Amino acid sequence: MKRVAVAALAVSAFAFVGAASAQERDFSKVEIKTIDLGHNTWRLEGLGGNITVAVGTDGIIMVDGQFAPLHDKILAAIRAISPLPIKYLINTHFHGDHTGGNGPFQTHDGVIVVAQDNVRVRLAAGTTNGLSGAKTPPAAPEALPKQTYTGGSITLEVGGRKAILTHVNNAHTDGDTWVYFPDANVLCTGDTMNNNHRYQTIDFANGGDIRGAIRATEAFLKVANDDTKVMTGHGPLAKKSDVAEYNAMLKTARERIQKLVREGKSEDEVIALRPLKDLDEKWAADDKAAIAYLKMVYGSFKRS
Repeated sequence: MKRVAVAALAVSAFAFVGAASAQERDFSKVEIKTIDLGHNTWRLEGLGGNITVAVGTDGIIMVDGQFAPLHDKILAAIRAISPLPIKYLINTHFHGDHTGGNGPFQTHDGVIVVAQDNVRVRLAAGTTNGLSGAKTPPAAPEALPKQTYTGGSITLEVGGRKAILTHVNNAHTDGDTWVYFPDANVLCTGDTMNNNHRYQTIDFANGGDIRGAIRATEAFLKVANDDTKVMTGHGPLAKKSDVAEYNAMLKTARERIQKLVREGKSEDEVIALRPLKDLDEKWAADDKAAIAYLKMVYGSFKRS
């Protein structure tokens, strides 16, 4: 594997990362690590969601753009790979650690940001965190995706490289897109799952739902084979067996909490019962994270 720079900082899979938290970070210390995935496809790690870069004969497709202050560093890492123009930047969902780069890449580099249409809606309106109540203000007009789609799959092509974009309803959010590069056998999941072996945020206040996360991972299992390189939103490079393990955890969590919801249990009663205690030992970073996940899965069934 080709490593162009040294890695920097870790990101908690539990944070709903927005503009406010971005302002609190020291981006000057972040370095971008570049890993060659083969077939003219690269993985960039910095601070925020993992980035995928696919180079065609006359242009580049990238998936996710981390934070706006990292634009110059990300662009330099891409330029070390190829001098070709970046044609498309795909947003896997609206959270700021994936979409923060939209504005500078569209404004300074002529990139077209592509996303499921709910990403545009959420960014334009601003959002509220369902657990903390923290508000993320509306994004600037130049940060909104220029090209959107509503459902199903679409294909982007640049210089012989094809990216297949597929929307999954109500998973991590209501605007999730997963991306598959068939020639490189690289699958980008966004934050519908992570490979940190930790519970993943279900943003129930903004359309997230554990049942959609299960649908997403089941779709990944159908597309992937044992050689597929799975680019999760956070964590190291994954493989099909990691997806299967994550899918099994999701199904167990859904079954247990859905049963309690159908029995009429309140959120406080579910928390008191701790129905995921055995899973927490492996998947929760700490007790606070375990309770937060219970609230998010419960919120999947109780969201308006």
